[in-house]
Amino acid sequence: MSNPLLKDSVFQSTASCNEVMTMSGTINKSIILWILLVVSAFYSWTHPGVTIPLLLPTSIGAFVLAFVSIFKKTATPFLSPLYALCEGLVLGTVSLYFEKSYPGIVVNAILSTICVLFCMLASYKAGILKATPGFQKTVIFSTLAIAFVYIADLILNVFGVGKFPYIHDSSTLGIIISIVIVAVASFNLIIDFDLIEKGAHNSAPKYMEWYSALSLMITLVWLYLEMLKLLSKLNRKD
Repeated sequence: MSNPLLKDSVFQSTASCNEVMTMSGTINKSIILWILLVVSAFYSWTHPGVTIPLLLPTSIGAFVLAFVSIFKKTATPFLSPLYALCEGLVLGTVSLYFEKSYPGIVVNAILSTICVLFCMLASYKAGILKATPGFQKTVIFSTLAIAFVYIADLILNVFGVGKFPYIHDSSTLGIIISIVIVAVASFNLIIDFDLIEKGAHNSAPKYMEWYSALSLMITLVWLYLEMLKLLSKLNRKD
């Protein structure tokens, strides 16, 4: 689905408030969250001995904070900075692992993610890609399918049965699967842009700026991780 933090009902049910959501306010909140994430990731990158043992609890913490935000929107001004810090620790550790295995991959993944972000934004603004009902249904179904596969793969790993076929290997089919997942993550950005714009247009409450900024960050983090996986497969293919 599109990022679960963003949906029409969120904005429609909170549209009456003295302080309202704006596009500029959402951008400012996004900048704050990304600064926190980058600082946290840098610390994790430079202090792996401290953060590697904390990878599992910080990953769980980031997931819980994101999940709680779905149901407690008014708490996102407090939860979203905590999520950014936790997710930064996770990304720094994961990125360091990939970088040691494939030197230069992190810079390429970051640049690729930024390029996709601006391409999607330009396509959205130009009206090339629109969040039509059909588009949204396709993205929602595709994301749910990916989530199901990842959950199944996690269960197989936990019970020592094995791994879900193809999603980890560098075969041609494995690379194609990664490209499809990257595409789905990218299309989620179109839905996010559309719903953020609707929130500002419908004068949603001020705290929705944090909520929306958090949602966009979650999508971009997912996209970045998928870029890392895709590029690592391409490196192994060579």
